[in-house]
Amino acid sequence: MKPFCSKRQPKKHIRRCAKTLFSTLALFGLALSASAQQNPTDSLEGKKIVLDEVLVQAVRVTKEFPITFSNLDQEELAPRNLGQDIPILMNYLPAVVTTSDAGAGVGYTGIRVRGSDATRVNVTINGVPYNDAESHGTFWVNMPDFASSTESLQLQRGVGTSTNGSGAFGASLNILTDAFSEEAYGRISSSIGSFNTLRNNVKFSTGLINDHIELSGRLSRITSDGYIDRASSELDSYFLQGAYKDDNTLIKALLFGGHEVTYQAWFGIDEATLNSNRTFNPAGRYTDRNGVTQFYDREEDNYKQDHFQLHWNERLNSNWNANFSLHYTRGRGYFEQFREDDDFDTYGFDSITVDGETVNTTDLIRRRWLDNDFYGTVVSLNHQKENLNLIIGGGYNVYKGDHFGEVIWARFAGNSSIRDRYYDDNSTKTDFNTYVKANYKLDSQWSVFGDVQYRGVSYEANGEDTGLVDDTFNFFNPKAGITFDLNPNHNFYLSYARANREPNRNDYENGSPKPEKLNDFELGWRYVSPNFQLNANAYYMRYKDQLVLTGELNDVGAPLRANVGDSYRLGLELDATIALGDQWALRPNIALSDNRNVDFVFQRDGVLQDLGNTKIAYSPNLVAGNILAFMPTEELQVSLLSKFVGKQYMGNIDSEASTLDNYTQTDLNVQYVIETNSFVKSIVLSGLVNNIFDADIVSNGYFFTYDDDFSNPGTITTIEGAGFYPQAGIHFLLGATVNF
Repeated sequence: MKPFCSKRQPKKHIRRCAKTLFSTLALFGLALSASAQQNPTDSLEGKKIVLDEVLVQAVRVTKEFPITFSNLDQEELAPRNLGQDIPILMNYLPAVVTTSDAGAGVGYTGIRVRGSDATRVNVTINGVPYNDAESHGTFWVNMPDFASSTESLQLQRGVGTSTNGSGAFGASLNILTDAFSEEAYGRISSSIGSFNTLRNNVKFSTGLINDHIELSGRLSRITSDGYIDRASSELDSYFLQGAYKDDNTLIKALLFGGHEVTYQAWFGIDEATLNSNRTFNPAGRYTDRNGVTQFYDREEDNYKQDHFQLHWNERLNSNWNANFSLHYTRGRGYFEQFREDDDFDTYGFDSITVDGETVNTTDLIRRRWLDNDFYGTVVSLNHQKENLNLIIGGGYNVYKGDHFGEVIWARFAGNSSIRDRYYDDNSTKTDFNTYVKANYKLDSQWSVFGDVQYRGVSYEANGEDTGLVDDTFNFFNPKAGITFDLNPNHNFYLSYARANREPNRNDYENGSPKPEKLNDFELGWRYVSPNFQLNANAYYMRYKDQLVLTGELNDVGAPLRANVGDSYRLGLELDATIALGDQWALRPNIALSDNRNVDFVFQRDGVLQDLGNTKIAYSPNLVAGNILAFMPTEELQVSLLSKFVGKQYMGNIDSEASTLDNYTQTDLNVQYVIETNSFVKSIVLSGLVNNIFDADIVSNGYFFTYDDDFSNPGTITTIEGAGFYPQAGIHFLLGATVNF
């Protein structure tokens, strides 16, 4: 949760020429990375949907649909699932860029797809919206170790198909949690790694009881000091599931959540500090009464989030099935912060007299609280018969959030009383959507797709930062496409999708935002054979009033956005799976793009300037990766994973001061399975060495400008500044899983 509200990198042991070599390989697509859209198959026929997968059938697609997507299943996630967050595990998918505040993939992590940040990636868990209703963000730190309860995930790039929750403006990510297990099992997993990282979890299933009922669960704890100074994490989570099934019915009740305590690491560092002390963290810094610099030991988030989901899927007959879901999420917690010499006015304190002097500032510790509830229902009705796949669905969701601040200690407290709130506001958001989508096969080669969604959003807020907000939005989002199967190996598609999206809470804090609009055109070709699979697609995403990141942060580290008139993203994406004999496989991908604000206007040195077509912030022109896998035996798997991210700007004015340099990351992953014929069924040993060439990686940062009219009276000079988030050099995780 981010309210709106000593470790050192090991010495380099690989010469810089090695990094240059791998950057070059990445540029030519050999050091690319990723997971292809499906596991290798002999043809383009879709996989039969098992009973569990109907929970996400309404929001997922197959190769029969004109949608660009990638899949990851539990088997692919497992070798690298040693405690890092889901975004980090998705790093090697096409057009994906990830980052970590603490620098090592534990704690706050972020993801961008096609240059669009996490607030624009629609996330659902079993079809239920997960994005925070107000900020649109996805805070994976609130659900640590969730990958250990993930059966599979699908990332749809672009607008994708209609789904629940906030609109997709860069991608949609839908997650399916653990399927029911017919056989009982127990599992204990532990991993240990750099920066005192430790992950332990236990997992179990009763198997099917009387052929109908299963109970399963997981408990996890992850702790880490983080690469950045004091960027510690203490993360606890749980996942409990009860399932009932028969030939036509699947009922699941899920309770899952987490408790995170993380020391803040979103302040970043300037370029000089980056070069001299990469791990420095200014969070919590203050000067004590003796003039000595100190760091407050509890400059941290402390947040709990619990989720309840009830899913009922019923197969009505051979052609119809229905899904009904109820959900409720409870979140509460605070950001604690030491403030040095703060004004009384901020907290409603009256000035006081101490030793004959008027006092109107004080050192204090404050907590900024979030207390929220999110609940609703999601429904879908699916009809499959011969050439028609029809889905009718929708959802209704309500968010209620309280935002308030408390001073828990002050050197001088004026007229304050215990548990006084220096601000206290609330917000309510309702979100209704309904959609109809169909895929119809005209003949053995041609099929057409249509998708129409209506979405109505109402948002009310009364904070001092937002002002009084009472907005209602009505969005109509049509989508259409066509697919051509040349033969069982070649598939072509063309699609168009319209999306509209409401502003988030921070946008209201930053001004008077407009809703944004997007027209997304996708053209793709898929080729599948026994030893080679290729997915190629081109896209053109044209925006009106896009809320682009400005590069700036608010006072609690949340990114700020602003409307731009016209903008676009134009790109080409390729990913492949290549079998090199029986033991070797290569999985490269590359994403080339041009991302522009059209006729961008900016006030510099007091003069409004037309800068022409500038690059959109945080949108590299080249993102590439590769997974080279070696499987000498069924028990041993070795993978070399590489990622190249091109140069990007953190602002929208093409300033060199806002540059994030290109970088290459290379990881080594090893998994060895020991099969036994005893009470212990198997032991799985895993190792992950991240950034094996010890590259100096800076994957994220912020950029700001301000007008200085004091240095030279009578003139205005625009000052630029930037902060950076360095990532860890070479670091490792080692794990063991015992299966019973």
